[in-house]
Amino acid sequence: MVVAAQPRPRPRSAGWALTALRLPSLRHLGPNWYATVMGTAIVANAGAALPLDIPGLRTACAAVWALSAALLAVVLGARAAHWTQHRDQARAHFLDPAVAPFYGCLSMALLAVGIGTLTVGQGVIGEPAAVASAAALFGAGTLTGLAAAVTVPYLMVVRHKVEPGTASPVWLLPVVAPMVSASFGPLLVPHLPAGQWREAMLLASYAMFGLSLLASLLILPLIFARLVHHGPLPLALTPTLFLVLGPLGQSTTAVSKLADVAPGAIQAPYAEGLATFAVIYGIPVMGFALMWLALAGAMVVRAAREGMPFALTWWAFTFPVGTCVTGAQGLAHHTGLVALEWLAAGLYAFLVAAWAVTGVRTLRGLLDGALLAAPVKRVSNGEGAHRCRCAPVSCFN
Repeated sequence: MVVAAQPRPRPRSAGWALTALRLPSLRHLGPNWYATVMGTAIVANAGAALPLDIPGLRTACAAVWALSAALLAVVLGARAAHWTQHRDQARAHFLDPAVAPFYGCLSMALLAVGIGTLTVGQGVIGEPAAVASAAALFGAGTLTGLAAAVTVPYLMVVRHKVEPGTASPVWLLPVVAPMVSASFGPLLVPHLPAGQWREAMLLASYAMFGLSLLASLLILPLIFARLVHHGPLPLALTPTLFLVLGPLGQSTTAVSKLADVAPGAIQAPYAEGLATFAVIYGIPVMGFALMWLALAGAMVVRAAREGMPFALTWWAFTFPVGTCVTGAQGLAHHTGLVALEWLAAGLYAFLVAAWAVTGVRTLRGLLDGALLAAPVKRVSNGEGAHRCRCAPVSCFN
């Protein structure tokens, strides 16, 4: 009897082991995933700001803050792996005008978790650890935010090929990040030495407020002009209209928080003027925010009737709305108007519902791999227009 010789298995080399460790699905994990951290953290931050005496609310906010911190660690790790394993794709993101603005989300994710660490996390990890952690997150978030606010517009001018009529609310993301720092800075003021340190933090926060506000005012007309002249956004991108609420609600939050700490950081005449400015600025801006909320909501209802698919753009229903919650609550504190407290509570109810639905849908899409699928470029539909053939959950433009 002849026994056929069986080929001996080849030993698996170290190179094979490295290949096995590669996660091809991370190739298309973009910076937009930081929106999951932002949207989760704002639920805790906004809930802690509410004047409502609801049993268990503080505990629930602490749990959500802990979840946001864990999400931040996971996304940071995943993005680090993306840069290590798929550097060509990571560099390509910088050159894609539809993806590059999402780099502003890194800053806002760091800052949103940092705010929660200081306002909610103290009861969990103690004040010294909370202050130290918040200060580190503030520094990292502010530096990355300022870098994004300059780098992304620079790339849009000199490297990106931006076609007429393609303005998007996503363009606001990198320039809104310093506004979040402007809201965070006042929380650190009481923990700084009296005198020059406190005044420097206060005025630096106002400088970032102005930087972000004026940059947003340059972009907002472009967004509205795009809608008027070119019609509604594609269905998967319609939720991004809620991003316009970000600079509105966050700026109102910033001036309110800055006015709260001004008496201990700057001379009396200026402190009183800043408190007045918080109301004079905040009320008209909140009015415009409510108008835009109604307009964006109507556009979303229209898109939903036409079959709007789920996409990561749904996270736009969370963080921007949360900034309006904190903005309304800040105005309620400075005016004593109960109606503003009810407005904050109503917006918070919407925020929690949106976060729950979007979170569940995101988890489902992550488990079945759809959210990390490779996007397919747009192609002509034969009539001169363009139709997106990419999976809705991975579509940027």
